[in-house]
Amino acid sequence: MDPKGGVSTQILMAQEDQLPKAAKLPQYVAAVSVTLGGFALGNVLSWTSPTQGVLEDKLGTNSWAWVGALMALGAAVAVLPVGYLIDKIGRKYTMLGLVLPFTAGWALIAWADDSAAMYMVGRFITGMMGGAFSLTAPAYTSEISEKEIRGRLGSYFQLMLTIGILFVYGLGSVLTVFELSVVCGVVPLVFGVVFLFMPETPLYYLQQGQKDRAEASLKWFRGRNYAVESELQEIQTSVDEVAAQKLSITEAFRTTEAKRGLMIAFGLMIFQQLSGVNAVIFYATDIFKSAGSTLEPSTATIIVGVIQAVATFISTLVVDLLGRRKLLLLSDFVMAICTLLLGIYFYLRNETDFDDSNLGWLPLTSVCLFIVVFSLGYGPIPWMMVGELFAPQIKGFASSFSCVLNWILAFVVTRFYSDLALSFGTHTTFWIFAVISAIGTAFVFFFVPETKSKTLDQIQKELGGSAPAPSVATADIPKC
Repeated sequence: MDPKGGVSTQILMAQEDQLPKAAKLPQYVAAVSVTLGGFALGNVLSWTSPTQGVLEDKLGTNSWAWVGALMALGAAVAVLPVGYLIDKIGRKYTMLGLVLPFTAGWALIAWADDSAAMYMVGRFITGMMGGAFSLTAPAYTSEISEKEIRGRLGSYFQLMLTIGILFVYGLGSVLTVFELSVVCGVVPLVFGVVFLFMPETPLYYLQQGQKDRAEASLKWFRGRNYAVESELQEIQTSVDEVAAQKLSITEAFRTTEAKRGLMIAFGLMIFQQLSGVNAVIFYATDIFKSAGSTLEPSTATIIVGVIQAVATFISTLVVDLLGRRKLLLLSDFVMAICTLLLGIYFYLRNETDFDDSNLGWLPLTSVCLFIVVFSLGYGPIPWMMVGELFAPQIKGFASSFSCVLNWILAFVVTRFYSDLALSFGTHTTFWIFAVISAIGTAFVFFFVPETKSKTLDQIQKELGGSAPAPSVATADIPKC
């Protein structure tokens, strides 16, 4: 017993240990349910791969290029209004409101036949809905997760996205364009039915002053026997601190933590999209052929999808053990090496008389390794960290701006990559990606903080230049 402090720390900790632990299963169920939106986005992203052979000949190369690229443009258009809606009507109802337009977009695609305009409108609409999920699903997951497993659950979005990509790659090898589009149109409906039974997040309820609903929501996610009062008070304190500042949105964005958070989020999105991942996947089939493979293009594409999904699954297991920074540093550094080697390979192959027949292993290894490390780090973690970096007052807007930037860059890369490769050569393009990834590695090293197992308040203090307060899990326990 500490004569000055009253009850000893050991006694308090022992009493806390006797309390029921928070249930993990409801959090996993909710995370899988909401990331069905990521699965649906994966369907949109990959639909052009198995349908290109049929539709490019039918629509023409230029029209087909726009069919592919308009998806990303639609996503960029959607995320700003969606960022507003999640703070006005809630995360849950915003996502449920995406279901019917999503299905309608797929219906336009399924029944487009020879109409390039219908394909373009359908792709724009499905891009809008898929892009909206890229903002709402990570935000929802971040707000319902305990900090000890927030990283793992946060990476489920990218995992489900890669599974959605693999799903379309597999079905696309056996189904017609119409059949594949109809199947993809059913996926948002499945999401709607499943997610209808999930609660709204406690944070949103507290922002609306609905404490009883917030408590009921948190009890659903943590289990009925878990004492939620302490965690609920922690969330309430964050909300109250923001309210006490009485800052407008413009003033809130002028704070140090908001500026640093935006810089980090924007940087991660820039280096994700300009890493060359789309070019690597685009050239995957060609690289498999150059390595002497006799695989059908559809089979090679499925192999790429499997590598993505497996590596992303591994990321869900290690992200809360190794932390965000280590995985980002590893990911970007190795991607820089891989794209450098791919540039060398294509230079020798296309610009010299060098006999590259014995170098088939080099591009094949570079592509597979690139996909693995991208899926471990720069694939899932930027989306996850966007949900972690911002205070509740600006989360909707800040996350929206980050996602807009991501999708605009995706549109630019998707639409103009081929033009860049034709003008400057494939090798030069890959070397540009290598330089960008090298810069991205330095960016992570100098500017990106570790958010593993930290509360929102701790992250905000660190971004604001203060040393983060120790969490319950990591605090030094004073001696009695």
